[in-house]
Amino acid sequence: MNFGVFTVMLPDLTPEEAVAELAAAGYDGVEWRVTTVPDAVRDQAPSFWRNNLCTLSPTLADAERGLSLAAQAGLHIPNLGTYIDVGDLAAVEIAMRFAVTVGAPSIRVGVAHTNAPGSFAALFGQTVDFLAGVEERMRISGVKALIEMHHGTIAASASAALRLVERFDPALIGVIHDCGNMVYEGHEDFRRGLETLGPYLGHVHVKNAAFDRPAAGGVWRPRWAPLRDGVVDFPALFAALRAVGYDGWVVVEDFSQAYPSREALRQNLAFLRQVAQQS
Repeated sequence: MNFGVFTVMLPDLTPEEAVAELAAAGYDGVEWRVTTVPDAVRDQAPSFWRNNLCTLSPTLADAERGLSLAAQAGLHIPNLGTYIDVGDLAAVEIAMRFAVTVGAPSIRVGVAHTNAPGSFAALFGQTVDFLAGVEERMRISGVKALIEMHHGTIAASASAALRLVERFDPALIGVIHDCGNMVYEGHEDFRRGLETLGPYLGHVHVKNAAFDRPAAGGVWRPRWAPLRDGVVDFPALFAALRAVGYDGWVVVEDFSQAYPSREALRQNLAFLRQVAQQS
């Protein structure tokens, strides 16, 4: 397996600093965060989803910048962490061109959120119609589109994700398996979930989470946790990946802030290599 990092987890590093740190730590690739950072948040402190300094804008100039930076550091670009809403085919086309420029084989596209207006059937239909338009465009470009198993969406589990993608060509539409999101919602046995996805398993994200008990008791609440100390059973995950023959990318997006960004890169890679060797 190859190990990479999704730059969303490095909000205080510039892209130039990030690739240098990734190469020094020993990673194989960089998954660029590609979106527009609003001008209104650029004066704020760096953060994961607002003023994230390790973000490339969806422009040709930044695509060329991302390609050059990765090449200079000896890093591959296994996927693009794009933020594309259901129905926004114009954004799909922009991300597709970005991927072609940087040589990334895939991009992430969105699915309906569970709190969106309408019934499940309506949200499911909207997402399927969107993915049909995505597939048509992917067929032209040769880039693959991936939906992510994510809490708060109608694709929180492997089974739910498969329902959305099973009508499409797995060479063009696939799924990102995310064990950390599954702590919040959508947990299924790793091996059975991966077997369920079959040829639609296109990419793997890893992070971890844990639950905290309120002081007065009641419903325990999830929070992000470091890879080595949370709910996710990483030996079981890696054993399951090997059992289904997965030899692709494992990409880290650690939101725990247990370590500063540079140290987190080293801690996470050491942990994943250890687990991979022992599984």
